[in-house]
Amino acid sequence: MRAPSSLPRRQPVAADDESAIRRLLLRYATGIDTRDWPLFRTCFSQDCEADYGSFGSWRGPREITEYMEAAHRHMGSTLHRITNIVVENCNDEIRARSYVDAILTEATQGGITHRAAGYYDDALVRTSDGWKIARRRFTMVKAGLDG
Repeated sequence: MRAPSSLPRRQPVAADDESAIRRLLLRYATGIDTRDWPLFRTCFSQDCEADYGSFGSWRGPREITEYMEAAHRHMGSTLHRITNIVVENCNDEIRARSYVDAILTEATQGGITHRAAGYYDDALVRTSDGWKIARRRFTMVKAGLDG
């Protein structure tokens, strides 16, 4: 029996492509945590759209990079852990879902530590410079503060 055409058609993603996409998502986290904004910017296509819910929405790598740079400017150490990466080809669109567990510590003495957990849903495109995030939606699952 054939599945209805309205259901997504899932096909495997080549192992090399899946590995490159995983490295892309880890490069995103590394760019933030090392404050390497040129590296961070390489993660996004020129026409990318990013929706981070209550944090904001941005179009293009310049806008999201400027926001992240400002948001992390007064932070001390941060750790963005990207896990549970699932990459799939769905109706000829490469998608990834990954979990993020972020710990952000304010740079001031005794600064508050913020914690956020959620997931990214990404649509990815292959460019001449490798895989890039074309569309991203961040969904917050839990946020909190540590003293």
